[in-house]
Amino acid sequence: MAKKTPKSSDQPELPLGDTEAPAPAKAAKPAERPVPKWATAPATESALPPPPAATSKVKGGQDEAPLAKAYRGWFLEYASYVILDRAVPHLDDGLKPVQRRILHTLWEMDDGRFHKVANVVGAAMRYHPHGDASIGAALVGMGQRGFLVEPQGNFGNLYTGDEAAAPRYIEARLTPFARDVLFNPKTTVWQLSYDGRNREPVTLPAKFPLVLLDGAEGIAVGLSTKILPHNFNDLCRASINHLQGKTFRIYPDFPTAGIADFSEYNDGERGGKVKIRAKIEVRSKQILAITELPFGTNTETLIESILGANAKGKIKVKHVDDNTADQVEILVHLPAGADPEQIIQQLYVFTGCQQNLSPAACVIVRDTKTGLDKPEFLGVREILKRSADRTVALLKQELEIRLGELDQQWHWDSLERIFIEERIYRNIEKSKTWESVLAEIHAGLKPFLKQLRRAVTDEDVVRLTEIRIKRISAYNRFQAEEAMKKIDAEMKEVKANLKNLTAYAIQWFETLAEKYGKGHKRRTTYDEIEQINASEVISANQRLYVNREEGFIGLNWRQHEFVTECTILDSVMCLMADGSLKVSKVADKSFMGRDILHCAVFPKDGDIHFYTMVYQDGESGKAFAKRFQIGGLSRDKLYPLAKAEGSRVVFLEVSKTEKEMPKKLFIALDGRSGARVRELEFDLTPIPVSSRSAKGLTVTKWPVKEVKRVD
Repeated sequence: MAKKTPKSSDQPELPLGDTEAPAPAKAAKPAERPVPKWATAPATESALPPPPAATSKVKGGQDEAPLAKAYRGWFLEYASYVILDRAVPHLDDGLKPVQRRILHTLWEMDDGRFHKVANVVGAAMRYHPHGDASIGAALVGMGQRGFLVEPQGNFGNLYTGDEAAAPRYIEARLTPFARDVLFNPKTTVWQLSYDGRNREPVTLPAKFPLVLLDGAEGIAVGLSTKILPHNFNDLCRASINHLQGKTFRIYPDFPTAGIADFSEYNDGERGGKVKIRAKIEVRSKQILAITELPFGTNTETLIESILGANAKGKIKVKHVDDNTADQVEILVHLPAGADPEQIIQQLYVFTGCQQNLSPAACVIVRDTKTGLDKPEFLGVREILKRSADRTVALLKQELEIRLGELDQQWHWDSLERIFIEERIYRNIEKSKTWESVLAEIHAGLKPFLKQLRRAVTDEDVVRLTEIRIKRISAYNRFQAEEAMKKIDAEMKEVKANLKNLTAYAIQWFETLAEKYGKGHKRRTTYDEIEQINASEVISANQRLYVNREEGFIGLNWRQHEFVTECTILDSVMCLMADGSLKVSKVADKSFMGRDILHCAVFPKDGDIHFYTMVYQDGESGKAFAKRFQIGGLSRDKLYPLAKAEGSRVVFLEVSKTEKEMPKKLFIALDGRSGARVRELEFDLTPIPVSSRSAKGLTVTKWPVKEVKRVD
């Protein structure tokens, strides 16, 4: 493990690779973050529009109000802050600021043992000024995933949704994987913490696409990000393929497993969609077992959705048992006679057993021209390519730093060998001043300068004077030569790796896969998921009743007239005595209209039955007969079958086919009418089958008392 960064209060020199000076002894006021250019100028992928131009003068030429300048850009600055410093991960290390600060804190505290989470949270507040709740939640989340933080104790259950124990009861430490891929103070760029007392990394030098490994989700101002998690070994192989110049494709792998359809994944960009289902097994005719969950759900929410669908009549189950611990097992008990395959389809349609995810991979990217950060929407393949390229750059930087260290060590060891073997230290015995000491050593080294690779500086000479007498007396020439040979061999190896940098980076990923890839097989299987038509799988397990006089329909009204078996997705059509027609969705209770003459489930593709109706027109008083079909209708809209208000239906018959329609009707007129013939037969065959809006043919001008079918 790399040597840890000394505390800023000790005021050491920064190691190689640092680009900022350490924090001063006194707390310095942190510099204000400038509003980035992407927030004030339009960009291709910028999520925020440019602010309106503000004027410095108000009407009449007077200066603007004192607080106007302060409030002019407040929203833009706030949006920039939330996007850059809270909600969206950075492309360089795949971490949000709170995660980066937690990991940096764990690295500072790391001694190989577990630390109380409460202590870690308190220490992380030196860097993260947003309270312990956000730090604790982020730490628990990383502990549940387990790639970067190793948990000990009750960190909750990802399957059941159970919360973690209190921070004082649980412990955490860095994983070996995190130590290998995240930390190197020699290649870290540092900045002052928010209060200027400490320094923290701008981004960690991550040598792995962590943002794709763990995934990320965040809601900022004006944009959001949702990056789905991927498999560790898949990412290693994809990185190797990219470095080898091969094409590759990666799909998410969810910790809760499940069956996913990635046909519309769209490389994780905006507009893509992922369908994912729970894995359901048939244990017996009366028991279904859910053994894998859709990503984003847990057993509690899934069981609630099943019970809710059962209460609404969408499915029928007896009860549900949750046996989940280390593995998911939800047992769904079915009623006698139920079809397990049909119930499985209903679970996918009406419960949380199937989910649709909408990825939108947004990350913070540093503009190489301006040096400022900005949000950018990228595909997961582009994210992986940039991460692999950054890994190559970091490995190159580490090799160059190591080569410089070896060269420096070779120079110092060579000087020490010459200084001791040639007994140059004896030349300074009679020197009385410091200047004469340095001069004597320089003079003694002069004949041997050709053996060195660079010039000797006063700093080198001063270092020679610091060698202890005990070390000089115990000097072993053979051991010194062996040490020099090891340095030469390592320098040769480092130079070879620099010359073949791509092969070295490929070996890096192969080593990671071999070291940490065991036990990380894909959990999520992918297959094409067909869309299920809810109307085709739902069971007709509801009973429809009607209260004709008061005009209500409803489900499970045993005290009223039974109509038919139906489903909760059905629509009901009613024809009322006033000649009105209405279609409404099945409900526990719904008003259709008084004096219902006909009530039936309305077909989804439109009604194809044939209707024969005789009605008394409310305007002219005449009786009309019509034969018609209804066709398609809209829900909750009142359709008049008789044009005038006050009309009254005196006869209505519904036939399945045109041949079954009545041919003749017996008409009995009202006895109080002035008609001389009060009973007659009316031939319906001349009346064509038309639409519901047809007026029909005149039967009589007198009020009709009764109508009966003759044939």
